[in-house]
Amino acid sequence: YRRCLLSAPPSTTEESSIHSTWNIVRSVVCVILSLSFIIGTPGNCIVIWTVCAKMKQVSPSVLLILNLAIADVLVLITLPIWIYSFADSWVFGVIICKMLVFIIYCSMYASIFLITALSLERLMAVYYPLTIQRYKTKEKICLIMFLIWFLSIAFGISVIPFQETEETNGQLMCTCRNYSSNKQRASYLLLETLAGFVIPFLIICTCYMCVARRISRMTYQSKRRSERLIARIVVAFILCWFPHHLFNILDIISIQIELSNKETSLALEEIVDRGVYISGALAFISSCINPLLYAFAARRFQNHLRFAKISKLFEQMSQTNRLLPGAALPLKLQSLV
Repeated sequence: YRRCLLSAPPSTTEESSIHSTWNIVRSVVCVILSLSFIIGTPGNCIVIWTVCAKMKQVSPSVLLILNLAIADVLVLITLPIWIYSFADSWVFGVIICKMLVFIIYCSMYASIFLITALSLERLMAVYYPLTIQRYKTKEKICLIMFLIWFLSIAFGISVIPFQETEETNGQLMCTCRNYSSNKQRASYLLLETLAGFVIPFLIICTCYMCVARRISRMTYQSKRRSERLIARIVVAFILCWFPHHLFNILDIISIQIELSNKETSLALEEIVDRGVYISGALAFISSCINPLLYAFAARRFQNHLRFAKISKLFEQMSQTNRLLPGAALPLKLQSLV
């Protein structure tokens, strides 16, 4: 999720201060990535193992969650290499750099598209329970999964031509994008922010607001729990992704005003150059937070939180798909994460 701005080299007077700041930044990045790897890898592996080994019948919602866990694992297994490169330098060559960044971006888009698909599935389950039953065939579900991963791979491939290695503060890093022009850079950043955040975010928020409105009219004990789950997912999405895309927007603004207001443009570029690494690292948290949300939702099966109880949550989700729509809706909304 990280990129390197093509800024001018620092002057001698600024070099010491920038080097000190860079040491702090890379330390923070290493800590965030390490925690994401330690928490997220076993958590998502447990989710994958639970669905594949413990469940005989898998509902569309659980299948989306399975693919989401796979996408998160693909991101997380690259983290040791990124941690090493920030702690030392990039020693793996340009080809590996391009391949790993492709994996990260492919998984990033897949995660966002899968979360969006989950929100649409919830909306359909609440408002059109009979209609959605007709679309829950194996062929149509496989087609949806294929389209999600096809789009994710297509968006991920688009980053390969631009990705390069470059020396940053005395270290070779795989964080540089080599664009042919500022217009091309702005266009790519705009596409990334629209496809990777703005459009999915609007869809997710619209779906959750509609679902919350329908739930608020129901007199069931699961109402408050469902509303809390919806709020947590939306807030987690914003907290993980908004900083990264905010810096994208600031970068686009700096490009657009470069000729008319060079001083402001340079100030914005400096802000982006210093903050983009941490904001990119924060985005990795989204790959480790989902298992925690599943475990938290499954806590009602025991007095304390255990990842093993996720299987009961997923079983309940699958069972509600076989119930009558009217009876299943409150329980389904309560158990979905």
